[in-house]
Amino acid sequence: MGGIRLDCATVLIPGLEHDRRWMVVDGEGNFVSQRSVPEMALMGLEKREGRFWIKDKQHPEDAIAIPARGNTAPTKEVRIWDDRVTALLVDPVVDAWIQSKLKIFCQLVYMPDFVHRPVDTRYAVSNESVSFADAMPYLLISQASLDFLNAKLKVPVPMDRFRPNLVIRGTEPFEEDQWDCIEIGPVRFKVTKPCARCVMVSVDQETGASGKEPLATLASFRKAGNKILFGQNLIALNEGKISTKDLVKST
Repeated sequence: MGGIRLDCATVLIPGLEHDRRWMVVDGEGNFVSQRSVPEMALMGLEKREGRFWIKDKQHPEDAIAIPARGNTAPTKEVRIWDDRVTALLVDPVVDAWIQSKLKIFCQLVYMPDFVHRPVDTRYAVSNESVSFADAMPYLLISQASLDFLNAKLKVPVPMDRFRPNLVIRGTEPFEEDQWDCIEIGPVRFKVTKPCARCVMVSVDQETGASGKEPLATLASFRKAGNKILFGQNLIALNEGKISTKDLVKST
């Protein structure tokens, strides 16, 4: 669904606090994303009154609160790519609201703290876990890299097409490709691998419409083998709070 821009956040090993801890699944427990249901882009998220709300972007007054859940809710085995983990079912009322918007049978699930979904051993540093993200806890993109891409596009695209956790300024385009480790405020991150992009970056996050760009242009200068690369995946080596005022240091 849509993301939330934050001025500060708590870095945890599986990802930012609350980030990608909820997931929409089909009847068999397989994850559902904008790759197959681009209309999910029209469902925004906001935090108010200490709770998260899912809203219809086209009708913002139409929203539903996600109830708080302990670890005693009914469970369901769910699948993210090749990983299978146990998740908590959130609420049938929320499920019905989402189903009315997407016109498919689906359920909202939550990943509790006791679930450990390990990061691929090829990239893990110390048996880190990851949330319901595709594979890695963090994705970083520099504004300069997006500006470089947009200079090649007839119609520029915003950063939300790429759904990064971290956006940085003050670098050269694609400077992040050269980094091994970085520090943001008190938190140290390991840069693990480039992020391979898919058709999801071609979904307009405001309209839900999809097209060929920016993937087609990215393929003309960011293709390595059969992958189109944009952004860098990271693992947090410790936990702490970061903010938009923090300096980023490459080490």
